[in-house]
Amino acid sequence: MRPRVYWPVTIAAALLVGLLAYGLTTTGTDTTLDAAMARGERVDPPVKGTLPRLGGDGTGSLADYRGKVVLVNVWASWCSPCRDELPLIEQAHKTLSRRGGTVLGIDVKENSGAARKAVAKYGLSYPNLRDRDGDYVREWGQTGYPETYVIDRKGKVAAVRRLPVTRQWLDRTLPPLLAEKA
Repeated sequence: MRPRVYWPVTIAAALLVGLLAYGLTTTGTDTTLDAAMARGERVDPPVKGTLPRLGGDGTGSLADYRGKVVLVNVWASWCSPCRDELPLIEQAHKTLSRRGGTVLGIDVKENSGAARKAVAKYGLSYPNLRDRDGDYVREWGQTGYPETYVIDRKGKVAAVRRLPVTRQWLDRTLPPLLAEKA
């Protein structure tokens, strides 16, 4: 009896393992912000570019809010946890805006029409920018949706939340930053 030849399966498996290894080594998550937060450090945001305004003309950037506490919320309307936290993010914006801060939403990788519908549905009153291909938030080390970054009045990243925000997290994170001077 002649032995079976499994070389096509073996070659396919080797190629798959090789592609997986290549993908992990070339597109790994940047943990710079997470490491800085763990050390209690505040760092400059990794990106300072502009993005198109969602549903509006022109562009916007984080630099537009220098001197304010800014809660940067990365979201997409197709993301269920993102939709679930939008009412809480809107409440945070109302609190922040009374105390010299704001929320800045960054809608990622979706049809702008769907994002505008979500803004209307949830009554979002804070500015939103659009990151069409995800390059902007990738520089922040984005690992999923939603993610939230808090920028202090000096323009430094002071907190990172890589899960949906909670009332407790907001209550613990925002008041001390709002009390700081620029």
